Amino acid sequence: MHTLIHNLYLCIKKYVFLPQNPKTVSMVKDLVKEGAVEALRKCFSSRMEFGTAGLRAAMGPGISCMNDLTIIQTTQGFCHYLEESLGNLKERGVVIGYDARAHPPSGGSSKRFASLAAAVFISRGVPVHLFSDITPTPFVPFTVSHLGLCAGIMVTASHNPKQDNGYKVYWENGAQIVSPHDKGIAKAIEENLEPWPESWNTEEALKSPLLKDPYQDINTQYFKAIQKHCHHRDINKSSEVKIVHTSVHGVGHAFVQSAFKAFDLHPPFAVEEQKDPDPEFPTVKYPNPEEGEGVLTLSFALAEREGATVVLANDPDADRLAIAEKQESGQWRVFSGNELGALLGWWMFRCWKQQNSDAAAVKSLYMLSSTVSSKILRAIALKEGFHFEETLTGFKWMGNRARDLLNQDKTVLFAFEEAIGYMCSPSVLDKDGVSAAAIAGEMVSYLAMKKTSLSQQLTAIYTEYGYHISKNSYFICHDQDVIRSLFERLRNYSGKKDSYPTECGRFSISAVRDLTTGYDSNQPDNKAVLPTSKSSQMITFSFANGGVATMRTSGTEPKIKYYTELCAAPGNSDVTQLKKELDDLVDAIVKDFFEPEKNKLQPKPE
Repeated sequence: MHTLIHNLYLCIKKYVFLPQNPKTVSMVKDLVKEGAVEALRKCFSSRMEFGTAGLRAAMGPGISCMNDLTIIQTTQGFCHYLEESLGNLKERGVVIGYDARAHPPSGGSSKRFASLAAAVFISRGVPVHLFSDITPTPFVPFTVSHLGLCAGIMVTASHNPKQDNGYKVYWENGAQIVSPHDKGIAKAIEENLEPWPESWNTEEALKSPLLKDPYQDINTQYFKAIQKHCHHRDINKSSEVKIVHTSVHGVGHAFVQSAFKAFDLHPPFAVEEQKDPDPEFPTVKYPNPEEGEGVLTLSFALAEREGATVVLANDPDADRLAIAEKQESGQWRVFSGNELGALLGWWMFRCWKQQNSDAAAVKSLYMLSSTVSSKILRAIALKEGFHFEETLTGFKWMGNRARDLLNQDKTVLFAFEEAIGYMCSPSVLDKDGVSAAAIAGEMVSYLAMKKTSLSQQLTAIYTEYGYHISKNSYFICHDQDVIRSLFERLRNYSGKKDSYPTECGRFSISAVRDLTTGYDSNQPDNKAVLPTSKSSQMITFSFANGGVATMRTSGTEPKIKYYTELCAAPGNSDVTQLKKELDDLVDAIVKDFFEPEKNKLQPKPE
C-alpha cells in the first residue's frame, strides 16, 4: 500500500510540474502521509472540463480543482486560442474581474486567480484591464463591449457553495462563449499545460505598463449607460416606498446603492449582517436567493423593523435578482423567476411604448427568453405586436442572439430566464442583477404612486394576457444509465424508434420537441429549429390543454429537472382550477414519464 501511494505521489509531482503554491503542495503531502488514496485519486484522476460556462469546481489541490496551476493552464490555453483566432489581440487586450471568494486552506482566492490570469496574458504582450477591486459579473461583459476588447474573464462561482470557484469567459461580442469556442479552448489548454516561464510572476505583471485598472472608468460608464432605462426620475425622487436590499455576503451592496442613486431612488436599507463580502457566507446555508425564504430571513426581519414592503436580493456575484413583497395578510411573497419575468417584461415594454410614438417601431422590437422559462412574453408579444424568440437554456444563447439582432439594427428590450436572471439593458449581454435592481426599484415606486402592489400588477398582467402558471422541480439521480434509459423509453414509447407518447394520463400530447436528437413534430420536416446537443437530454411536450413540460438533465449537477407551465387564454381567470389542472398534469408526468420508484429517483429535498 505504501509503495502504491509513493508511486502515485511521484506521478502527481511529475504531472503537475511542481506548483509554486506551498499550501496546495502541503495539502497533497498530508494526503500522501495519511494514505488517502481515494482523496488523491479524486484530486488527480481527471482534469476539470472546460465548457461553454468555463470552469466551476472546488478550490484545492490537483487537476480536478481550482488552484494556481489549473488557472495558469486554463489561461495559457485561452490566451493561445485567442492568439490563433484574433489577429489584433495585442492591440485590443482583455478584461479580468473577480468576486470575493477565498479558500484559506489551499491559498486560493478569486483575486489571486485573477492576478495569475493577468500574468499569463501580460507575459505574451497582451494588454490586460484588471479590476483593482471586486466587481459584479455584469461589469466584465460591459467592459468587453464598452472598450471593444477581445475577451473577458470573470473569476466567480456565482451562488455555488463557499468552497467552489469558477472561471467564466466572454468573447469579443460581449456575450458568453458558445460552441465551437469551448472545444477550441479546451484543446488549447491540453496543448499548453506546462507553465510558461513568466506565468507565475504576478509581482512583475502587476508593475507592467500593459496592465490597466478600469475600475473608476467602468463604474462611471456603467451607471451612465443604465440611466437610459430610468423613465420616472421625479416619481423616484418623491417616492416614499421603502425597500430592503441584501447582497448575501457577495459583491452587490455598493453597486446596487450606486444604481439606486443613478435612478434618483432613495437608497435601499441594507441588511447589515450580509452587506459586506464574506467568503464564508456565515448567515446562510446556501448563498442562493433562488432558495427563497431561508436566504431572506434577515431581510424580512429588517423590513419589519423599517416598515419596508419590498425586498431585493442579489446572488453573491450580483448577476441574479430575487424579489419579495409583503402581502396584506402580513405574509411575504417571494416571486418566482417567471413571475418577475412577467413583471419586468411588462414594465420594460410599457416604458418603451411611452417613449416611442411611431407605431411601426414595434416591428423592430424583440424580447427573448430561454425555452424552459415562462411563455408569458410570447403572449404579450402576440397582443402588442413585437417579436418574441426562444433560445436554448442559459444566457450564453440569449446574449449571442441579442448581439445578432443588435447587429441587424433591431432593438432588444428584455431577456430573461426562470432562474432569476434578467437582461434589461443591451449594454450588458448577460444577466445583470444590478441594473435589474434599479429598474425594479423604479417599477415599485411607480406602482406605489398608483396605489398598486407588485402582486396586484402581476394579476393585471395575467388578466390582460392570459394566466401563465408554472411548476418546476427536479429529481436527483447519480446513475447515468438510468437517466439514459428513462429518456430512451420516451423516444421509443410504443416499442418502435421515434415513437413518442401521444398522451400522459388523461392529458393529450399535441407536439413533441427533442433537442437531443433534433426531432420536432411541429416543424414540416420534423427537424428542430433550435440547436441540438447529443451530450445532454432535453425533451419538451406540448399538451392540448395549453400545458408545456420540458424534461432535461443538468450540465453541472446529478439532476433530472422538469419545467411545466399552463398557458391559459385571456379571460380564463379561475386560478384555483388552473392550478389544480397543472398539479394533475405534473402528477401524471412524474408517474408515467419519470417512474421514480422504478428508477430509484430521489425527490427534491424540501
